[in-house]
Amino acid sequence: MKNASLILSHLVSQPQFKSLKRHACYKKFISLLGAKWQKAIAFVYIRNETLFVAITHPGFKMELHYNRDLLKSVLTQLASLDAECRELKANEVIIFHSKYRTIIKESADETTVPYYHERATGDFALQNSDESLAEKFEKTRSLIACNR
Repeated sequence: MKNASLILSHLVSQPQFKSLKRHACYKKFISLLGAKWQKAIAFVYIRNETLFVAITHPGFKMELHYNRDLLKSVLTQLASLDAECRELKANEVIIFHSKYRTIIKESADETTVPYYHERATGDFALQNSDESLAEKFEKTRSLIACNR
């Protein structure tokens, strides 16, 4: 029986799905950039040997404009090192702001709760003769013992 990855690799290798290979190369290209640039870039594509870079916020435009040579060099290195991405060639880079972004939703149900280890030992002396306070201190001591 064939598994899912074998079926998908067979589908991607067919000529009508050539754009899927190119899309995977675009994702590799974005993943090679730094974390700041990954957040800044919404998507990329190449047309007529021109790399089009869509950014998420207009504030990144000038900063990426100064680093166009970096984008071209990363693209040429990717094309030279990865056999699947050899067709990626760009002579110039155009940067534009786009309101459209790739939609990667993280489930809102998975909220992380930080768990900390109890550092207190609960070894403290009671120097109070008041019964209600002594009772509260004992309750606090038992809570500390439960959390350790």
